[in-house]
Amino acid sequence: MTRRAVTQTDRLWSRIDPATIFRDHDHPRDHSLPRKGYGPMNKRLASLSAALVFLGAATGTWFLAPGVGASSHREAPLISQDPTADNTDVYAFRSPDAPSTVTLISNWIPFEEPAGGPNFYHFDDTARYLINVDRDGDAIPDVMYEWTFRTDIRNRGTFLYNTGPITALDDPDFNYRQFYTVREITAGGSRVLGESLLQPPDNIGPRSTPDYEDLARRAVYDAGGGIKIFTGQRDEAFFVDVQSIFDLLGLRPFNPVHSIPRGAEPGQDSTGGFNVHTVAIQVPIAQLSPECPVDGAGQPTTPSDQRCVIGVWSSTERRTTTTLRPGVEEPSGPFVQVSRLGNPLINEVVINLGLKDTFNSVPPSVDRTVPAVVARVTDPEVPRLYCILYGIDSPGLPCAGRSPGARSAPRDDLVAIFLTGIAGLNQQVNSATAPAEQLRLNTAIAPTAGICAGNVLGVIGGDNAGFPNGRRIEDDVTDIELRALAGGTPLTPEFNRAPNNRLGDGVNGNDRRCLSSFPYMPTPHQGYDHGVHHPTGSTSTP
Repeated sequence: MTRRAVTQTDRLWSRIDPATIFRDHDHPRDHSLPRKGYGPMNKRLASLSAALVFLGAATGTWFLAPGVGASSHREAPLISQDPTADNTDVYAFRSPDAPSTVTLISNWIPFEEPAGGPNFYHFDDTARYLINVDRDGDAIPDVMYEWTFRTDIRNRGTFLYNTGPITALDDPDFNYRQFYTVREITAGGSRVLGESLLQPPDNIGPRSTPDYEDLARRAVYDAGGGIKIFTGQRDEAFFVDVQSIFDLLGLRPFNPVHSIPRGAEPGQDSTGGFNVHTVAIQVPIAQLSPECPVDGAGQPTTPSDQRCVIGVWSSTERRTTTTLRPGVEEPSGPFVQVSRLGNPLINEVVINLGLKDTFNSVPPSVDRTVPAVVARVTDPEVPRLYCILYGIDSPGLPCAGRSPGARSAPRDDLVAIFLTGIAGLNQQVNSATAPAEQLRLNTAIAPTAGICAGNVLGVIGGDNAGFPNGRRIEDDVTDIELRALAGGTPLTPEFNRAPNNRLGDGVNGNDRRCLSSFPYMPTPHQGYDHGVHHPTGSTSTP
């Protein structure tokens, strides 16, 4: 290891007391398909790819259909104007209370203000919402779970969402209702898992939804064959200090060593006090990953078997054309992808502005064919900013006097985390030769803790059941990725040291408790009295 001279940056870092910042510290908040290569989807993608190649060759410009990311809140210019199509987070984990199953969750509609009446939040009847599963790592979905919606307004003669207290899902006072259908699509065709299922209402207030938890429990549907489904409003469980991070990559606990210094402050949970809309499905592992060896109880037996690893992402599709008439929107044309989400924060802080809309529009199978996208992983921007703003070096990128040097080696560690899976943990059968941005889960790694009780640092905290092996609701993916980008993980041991492996935003957990059973996502904030937004976190990091 090369010895470095002591710099002004080193002296600044030395002023921060590790006992104050680098420790676990609870924040003072409430703890209360079609067949591969042959089906219509792949024909559509093939036709789209051919059209893009033609346009690119003819004009020198790549025109890609609109709509990738995870923990993706307003992450790209186009999707920021279309919140009902904007998927915000994807979760995939072994269900702690039903370990023979995997729970898949995707959220849409970022920053839902709980008091956002009189037109409260809903999915869009004209869009298709999907959770995609790749069983073998070729970046093409083997199973798709598709949600479509139908809105029914019982009484159009009132402005009220409800005309009295809603005490049951079939309550006649429930005026603005939304029904949905879920289809499972595989190589063998499709089947309906649930049709005309009714979502619970949004959490309006004590007069309108006096027992909201009971309404939500009644909206968990048994689809048969061990499958459960829930769809509806939930608390925004992703926790992050967006206010500070997007103010020149500020991390409040580390304010004193930023190139534009401020006093150290506790983090603020930017998504605290807001809601999202959730689709969730719990599926037996034997169905989701049929080639993974399981025991008589349906639980996988061989974590080293790559056939047990699935790749997961969600996506939104819209028709290509919308015609506006007085009081009416009429969509037409074929469906195209407008949003995609796999790993958290990829489109926010890894992909650059010029690629964000493109990234949202292409499937994972295209990722490796776009050199500019791959380059954002092998030579990411954030480590350069770490050097300029904090004086931190990182793998393959020397930092002298807050000036980054030339990159000496690609970030193969990030390729493993985001594009291929980590060998021996969650790499798939074909993903090493078909890199693609997906959230990968080794279904044979058993839950290590109860519901929402795992080590929030996941794999880098010694808990292989957490992110980046899938993603649980409790995982502090912001801190994990901040550290991974700095090389502060076991994959790059030379940089797995402070400050690289201690970086964080000071928001160390969510502001609401998880549910004790499926769908696990916390109860949404009530419109009438939802407390404060941006609850205060901590000046320490886990």
